Amino acid sequence: MTLPLDKKALRAEMRALRRRLLDETPDAAARAARRLPVSRFARFSLVGAYCAQGTELDPGPILQAILDLSPGHTQAALPVAAEKNAPLIFRLWRPDDPLKPDAYGIPSPLATAPQVLPNLMLTPVLAFDRKGGRLGQGGGHYDRTLANLRRQRPVFVLGVAFAGQEVDAVPMGPHDQRLDAIVTETAYIEVGKEGR
Repeated sequence: MTLPLDKKALRAEMRALRRRLLDETPDAAARAARRLPVSRFARFSLVGAYCAQGTELDPGPILQAILDLSPGHTQAALPVAAEKNAPLIFRLWRPDDPLKPDAYGIPSPLATAPQVLPNLMLTPVLAFDRKGGRLGQGGGHYDRTLANLRRQRPVFVLGVAFAGQEVDAVPMGPHDQRLDAIVTETAYIEVGKEGR
């Protein structure tokens, strides 16, 4: 597919594509969880996930597969936008915990939940490439957040996407953060490796 070189045009094209992919592959999240080599993720104790918005691929089945590896050892956290244009923070979360809208209206853990630093991040994408390039929604939230996390501790960033979101090359700027791996409904791809 011939892709536009500028991020704005690419985002518009990929949003339309992702809507189609969601309609065409409603079981993609469950299939992606089955593609994940879960034993490779046993070393992570704190998984940062996200509440899927719009046509984002739901990370729920992937998160559950990782949590099931070490019940009681591995914990989950969700992002909270405490203020606009700041890095997201993460608060511990369990499936039965209540959520409330954050500064952007996205369901997030309550302020009473402990703030934590994930060492594994499940990250939504609009487009990805095999060099770890990631195109997000355009607000820079995940780039700021990943840069902030990486300054504080080692973190493995796993992009969660439909296979059809892969492009030859994502246009990357100096502040754009790369993925360490990507999981789709058809493959697990480690950056720089044939991780299928």
